[in-house]
Amino acid sequence: MASLPFHTFLGQTILNLHALIIIRKGLPSFCFFVVFLLTPTCAFSHIRQGFEEDKGRKYDLFPEILMEEAVARLNELGEVSDADEYLQRTFQSPASIKAGNLIRLWMEDVGLKTWVDKMGNVHGRTEGINPSAKALLIGSHLDTVIDAGKFDGSLGIVCALSALKVLNMTNRMGRLRRPVEIIAFSDEEGVRFQSTFLGSAAIAGVLPASALHVHDKSGVTVQDALRENSIETTEENLLELKYDPESVWGYIEVHIEQGPVLETIGLPLGSVKGIAGQTRLKVTVRGSQGHAGTVPMNMRQDPMVAAAEIIVLLEGLCKQPEQYLSYDGECRASEVQSLSGSLVCTVGEISSWPSASNVIPGQVTFTVDVRAIDDMGREAVLYELSKRMHQICDRRSVFCKIDRKHDANAVVCDKELSLQLSSAAYAALKRIKGEAAIDVPALMSGAGHDAMAISHLTKVGMLFVRCRGGISHSPAEHVLDDDVWASGMAVLAFLETALL
Repeated sequence: MASLPFHTFLGQTILNLHALIIIRKGLPSFCFFVVFLLTPTCAFSHIRQGFEEDKGRKYDLFPEILMEEAVARLNELGEVSDADEYLQRTFQSPASIKAGNLIRLWMEDVGLKTWVDKMGNVHGRTEGINPSAKALLIGSHLDTVIDAGKFDGSLGIVCALSALKVLNMTNRMGRLRRPVEIIAFSDEEGVRFQSTFLGSAAIAGVLPASALHVHDKSGVTVQDALRENSIETTEENLLELKYDPESVWGYIEVHIEQGPVLETIGLPLGSVKGIAGQTRLKVTVRGSQGHAGTVPMNMRQDPMVAAAEIIVLLEGLCKQPEQYLSYDGECRASEVQSLSGSLVCTVGEISSWPSASNVIPGQVTFTVDVRAIDDMGREAVLYELSKRMHQICDRRSVFCKIDRKHDANAVVCDKELSLQLSSAAYAALKRIKGEAAIDVPALMSGAGHDAMAISHLTKVGMLFVRCRGGISHSPAEHVLDDDVWASGMAVLAFLETALL
């Protein structure tokens, strides 16, 4: 049986002595003397063994780097914000640049060669013993949503840096069999330009040159935003960002689960089987602007109520797709069945013009986010939404338009990488707990990740980390310190097993 830690055995010894004193009156003096004499000798021998073992365990597990420093860095990044009262970092904003500079310093602290590319991604690379070998990429994003939590994206960057720092401190980073490159992607959330994966899509070579001319609500284009930060990006050098698939061995990403499954089953880590496909729409409804007090109800062409009816339609369609979708050429029964367990739809933003309490709006715009594991099923939902939406608009005598702003097909994670990550997670939990761990579960991801874009370049694998209540995209987002430790230990175990 393994020895318990020092403080545990010290406490047990004190309790044993206290118990002996209590029962002293019931023992002959000789017996009390023998027990008193033998008990501390055995106990302190056991304590010394446990202390020595604990010292070795502390060195092997590196909590000061994988947990304490990692948590401190996550807290530090969580303070880097464009807003005073909440966390917000969008593409090429002042806070985004500050966060990137901070991450770059941490990369240099690890001993990595660093640079910032033409899309604002921050890179840190070590060549290992064979610089010409295919590289392992490890990444996540440094941008956030509005009123964000501090773990989404940042955790994947920080725990990877922590793992490499341990290898560097133990003189093993230079013995890696292939290059390892950590990338802090500049934009995954798509908040500013309503176009996700700007950073990772550029690396994968799937970002169209036209993306440079997409503009934000202030009329600033992606190209303008980069230029404001002294990054001159043209359509020509944007294409040069694409990595050669022959130069990349694979990609792994650690990310908070953003769901409740791991917490429900009581485990800190899980591997990812695949990522749901997603589509983002911008819906515009135009009607007849008028006075709120003088236009009779039966004569109105009100885009707001038309938009409301469409949104309620969307909710019903996504809650019970089997009641809306036909089994003809547009959608097969198997697709409807797969949708019932993975389809989610969200209207996250809505605005009207002229947006005054005493004016019937002339125009309403809103966003639609549709996600599902089955790509054909997702397309069937979008087709049905479009068809029924135009029926509503025709009935209400308003004009409707749908713009597809983003599409990403579902991604299946590489089986070999997923197995290696599961094994690394298992080993990490066993090291930290000192006992056999439960098998690491395999989960599906409803949230989009940079791994989706990078899957166009190379094989991908992901690890999920438990978050409290499954809450994300919120200041209530939280990861236990021990789970931060476990995620860093898992990356370390992966590197040790796969690359050393």
